[in-house]
Amino acid sequence: MDPEAVYSALTEEMKAVLIGNDDVVEGITVSLLTRGHILLEGVPGVAKTTIANAFAHATGLDFTRVQMTPDLLPADITGTHVYRDGTGEFQLQRGPIFTNLLVADEINRATPKTQSALLEGMQERTVTIEGDTLSLPSPFMVIATQNPIEMDGTYELPEAQRDRFQCKLTVDLPSDEDELRLIDRFDETPDLDPTDLSRVITVGDILDAREQVRTVHVAESVKSYIQSFVSASRTHSDLAHGGSPRATLALLHTAKARAAIHGRDYVIPDDVKALAVPVMRHRLVLSTEAELSDRSSVEVVEDLLDTVTPPNGVTDEVPVEGNADD
Repeated sequence: MDPEAVYSALTEEMKAVLIGNDDVVEGITVSLLTRGHILLEGVPGVAKTTIANAFAHATGLDFTRVQMTPDLLPADITGTHVYRDGTGEFQLQRGPIFTNLLVADEINRATPKTQSALLEGMQERTVTIEGDTLSLPSPFMVIATQNPIEMDGTYELPEAQRDRFQCKLTVDLPSDEDELRLIDRFDETPDLDPTDLSRVITVGDILDAREQVRTVHVAESVKSYIQSFVSASRTHSDLAHGGSPRATLALLHTAKARAAIHGRDYVIPDDVKALAVPVMRHRLVLSTEAELSDRSSVEVVEDLLDTVTPPNGVTDEVPVEGNADD
């Protein structure tokens, strides 16, 4: 199954329980096809967990949901060795991270030590338990949610943790029209939930689509645009720290996936622009002056989009025969 068909199948199936949030579903699909992880942010009640669960059911991936709390320990995520009276031996008890899709609900309620338990798995796709390094299932993806307005009893994600998330997506309040549609739908079927969704793709489909994303062509001028855009963030007056090379690669890979799910075998500047905010917003560290002026990282990204000039005539650089692997 090609990336466009994967995206179409997922969006059509998830529409049974979701209204709106098309950009969020697109962003999660892009990350799935590029081995990324997602940070979902939104006020309570906007269906953050529902979106993650619906995505899990539509993909048919094995998934585990963990409610993050202050008393959660790292071993509660990764696992540990447990003594068995019957055998007189210690047996490995794998934690919930050993799954295809881990939904970490309210990740900012867990302590930094527990949050860090996800780091190795997110980056290396392995987990080390008492000296033993174990591989995680493939595919492996983390979708973490957080509430931006309730700060009591929460721990802000450190920069190293935020940087491991390929994209940060915001789940907004629905429009008046969408909320009326929501009322109508759940008036007719009040018990509707993600478990009612059917599996519409397989692991094989995901892996095939990933390989096709790898072959999407990126013109030299678009690569230069990506590099110039991220580089400009490092010297922006409102930022103490700009995007790292990891941000550059994330923008490259996600742009290729977006092109693929929209039926193209080459990247255009609009792909980069569409993903600039999700890829960059959580990686940027505002300067003290910018924070005092109530500037946001999104405003800085939008400023960068206005100041860094995109290339023209990208389609003229697309190979005539076949795709060029970047």
